[in-house]
Amino acid sequence: MDFEERYRIIQSRDLRFDGQFITAVRSTGIYCRPSCPARTPKASNVTFYETSAAAHEAGYRACKRCLPEAVPGTPAWNLRDDLAGRAMRLIADGVVEREGVQGLASRLGYSSRHLTRVLGEELGAGPLALARAHRAQTARTLLTSTELPIGDIAFAAGFASIRQFNDTIGEVFRLTPSEMRARQSGHPATTPGSIELALPYREPFDAAGVFAWLAARAVPGVESAGPAHFARTVRLPGGSGCFVVRHRAGRLLLEAHLAALADLPVLVARIRRLFDLDADPIAVDGALAGAGGGVLARRVEAVPGIRLPGAIDPHEMLVRAIVGQQISVPSARTLLHRLAVAAGTPFGRSAVDGAGGEGSDRRGAAEVAGAPADPGDDDPVGQLTLLFPTAAQIAEQAGAVLTGPRARIRTVVSVAEALASGELELGTGDDAAEQHARLVALPGIGDWTAGYLAMRILGRPDVLLTGDVALRSGARMLGLPDSPRELAARAADFAPWRSYLSLHLWRTAAEAPRARTTPRAAAARRSKETS
Repeated sequence: MDFEERYRIIQSRDLRFDGQFITAVRSTGIYCRPSCPARTPKASNVTFYETSAAAHEAGYRACKRCLPEAVPGTPAWNLRDDLAGRAMRLIADGVVEREGVQGLASRLGYSSRHLTRVLGEELGAGPLALARAHRAQTARTLLTSTELPIGDIAFAAGFASIRQFNDTIGEVFRLTPSEMRARQSGHPATTPGSIELALPYREPFDAAGVFAWLAARAVPGVESAGPAHFARTVRLPGGSGCFVVRHRAGRLLLEAHLAALADLPVLVARIRRLFDLDADPIAVDGALAGAGGGVLARRVEAVPGIRLPGAIDPHEMLVRAIVGQQISVPSARTLLHRLAVAAGTPFGRSAVDGAGGEGSDRRGAAEVAGAPADPGDDDPVGQLTLLFPTAAQIAEQAGAVLTGPRARIRTVVSVAEALASGELELGTGDDAAEQHARLVALPGIGDWTAGYLAMRILGRPDVLLTGDVALRSGARMLGLPDSPRELAARAADFAPWRSYLSLHLWRTAAEAPRARTTPRAAAARRSKETS
């Protein structure tokens, strides 16, 4: 977008662009989100920035009226596969706090000097400033939406000291932490030992679709899911923990139980990727509905705001994708549960400080909030008993636990050994082409698995797995070609959103009535799926 386009957006106060760029006003010294309700400043006084960090570096402070930090993130970091986009995904995951700028640069394959120069040119701020802005955003959220002590918030947001925390909040918001908290009228009641936050997103949001996707693949003990909730155990840099995400009365609410408060920003970033919360659904839906002669228009109208589920742990996602090759989702879930029971680490209620207990009846809370109760949401944390096994644990146990084709089991074991030794690495900061080449070079991994992992780990929005039988079945039902070559040619009109097209095709196939299948037809279908 050029200056004129962005200026028209702030004149119209279009909510869709919140989080996609920053408006800084020289006459006031503040920066705002595009939809700020204040009077539109003169064009001559306006400077647009890609990030709030760039505005900080230029000497602007955050608007106290529109709260530009309290918005979804930009969808560009998934669309962009350049150095800046990859760096932003890793910065959100807390790499700078854990490994420093040198560690971030090493992960990306560049020198720290080159990385700082590129980010400065592309985004207006270097990695330290971008990480600092991310910490300030987390701190603001905790100050205004929780009852955590201010000292705890400083470390939960990733600051190294209370002084650094106070200085940053003062510089960015022109308020002390206590003043910022005082501006909030009250905080919702929370479960003892938990941190509860609202996760912003852009409307429309197909929450039911995301929860259904996650529920169908939930590994018992590791995960618990229902029509409006998803819970799971996690390994984070500071230790193990668990979380529950609920959708109530139009809000997405996170309840986190952590061994280390400093893991909160990392967890939030990963959950945002899991639920694809930074997507621009209006742009996606508009493009899908209008492409291909409008063949998907009715489908998009029926399911607006479809999201691309991400992954909490890239290594885990790789194992799950291999186990799920050429078998049904329920069969893969059974095998993964067997593997988790045999190789996973026990996770008990004692590992979660204050989980559950008196007054934790979530069904009643949902009814009070005006949202229908989720039958499985009485105590999802109590259903979490396992941590998904590490790569080393999988390498040791998978050969004896998994069933099915020997070649697939060998692939699981060899990949787990490579992950455990560090020979193979996989992460959200990978270059998409390099990740694909690295994966397909491994025995037992082909284009389908590599493409699926690009969707789930990197959030790539333009992947179409034409070799997938269920996807082609959905295409046929919607009037699209079902042969791989013809489907690929027809789907070119849907770029750069073919991952979201894939989701519509998969969902169409899953929702279709299942006809009774004869043994001969079933054998023929299995042969087709294996080919």
